[in-house]
Order: sequence, then structure tokens, then C-alpha cells
Amino acid sequence: MKHWPKALILLASLLPTSAVLADTPLFSADGYRLSHYRSPTPLTHEHARTLDTVALQQLLREQPGTRLIDVYRQQWLHGQFIEDEVHANLPNSLWLANTGDGELSPQWQNYFQRSLAQASQGNRAWPLVFYCRSDCWLGWNAVKRAHHLGYTNLYWYRDGIDAWQQAGLPLIPAQPLPLLR
Repeated sequence: MKHWPKALILLASLLPTSAVLADTPLFSADGYRLSHYRSPTPLTHEHARTLDTVALQQLLREQPGTRLIDVYRQQWLHGQFIEDEVHANLPNSLWLANTGDGELSPQWQNYFQRSLAQASQGNRAWPLVFYCRSDCWLGWNAVKRAHHLGYTNLYWYRDGIDAWQQAGLPLIPAQPLPLLR
């Protein structure tokens, strides 16, 4: 019984946090996922063809110029990426860290837009495959963002790095493309 007051204090301290989280919307007015990025994703994307590992391998064989875009997050502090954990991605990927968030500041939006223009050689019909990890909304958001920039040949590798690794395929250590000001 003497533990009840501490338990009640702990519970009371958690209630405001729970209320704030409950008030945070999952999606923006534009339809981007804003929170709980690591949670189950839809089976398809309205602006892209959804790929599994076999379909991605086939696409890469048939269209070797296809550009793989990893949008997994990387800590950004004092104007630089901070490697807080080793990250590996699919071979020949371009890592555009932090561009799958639901809201992007103008700096990150410009980074995304400039990087896609360079990766696609200015061709908005260039095949682009966006991915992150399984149960991750960052790739889904990035596809939506690319679509709104006018890109038309979009793919979503829904289970991303996790599916590639589970298939026994190689991953390579990666560094995000530098964010130039």
C-alpha cells in the first residue's frame, strides 16, 4: 500500500504526455504522415507502384538506370549529420536522409528537390524507387513529395532495407548525401 502514492504520482505525470500525443494528428492537411513513422503502412501507394524484393530485382535488371533513394533518418545537429549508428542500404542507393518526414523545412525541401533533379538528370519520368525500412512511413511520404514535384515514374519498396536483408542480399555502409546550403 505504501507504493500507491508513488504510482499515482507516476501515472499523473504521464497523463499530460498522453494527452499531447493523442492531440498530435497522424496526417497533415496535405496527407503526409506526421508521427508514428514506425508503424504499419498501407499495402500500396496511390502515386507509385509498390515493389517487393523480387519485383525490385526485376526492375533493376530491366531498367538498370533506376535510381534507388533511401530516406532513412540521420541525426542532424549544428549543421551536420551526426552518425549515431552505422547505417547500411541497398547497393547504388542515394541516401537523402530526413526527407521522408511529414513536414520539411524549406532547407530540407530544397535538399530533396535539388537531389532528385540531379539523380534524375532533370528527367521527371526517370524511374525512382523510394524506401526506408519495413513498417516505415518515410518512404511513403517521400513518394508523395516526389509526385507533387512532378515525378511520374515512382516506385515504393515498401519493406525496404529489412526485406532486402531478409532475402540474404548485400547491404553496404552508407553516408547521407551532404546537405549544401
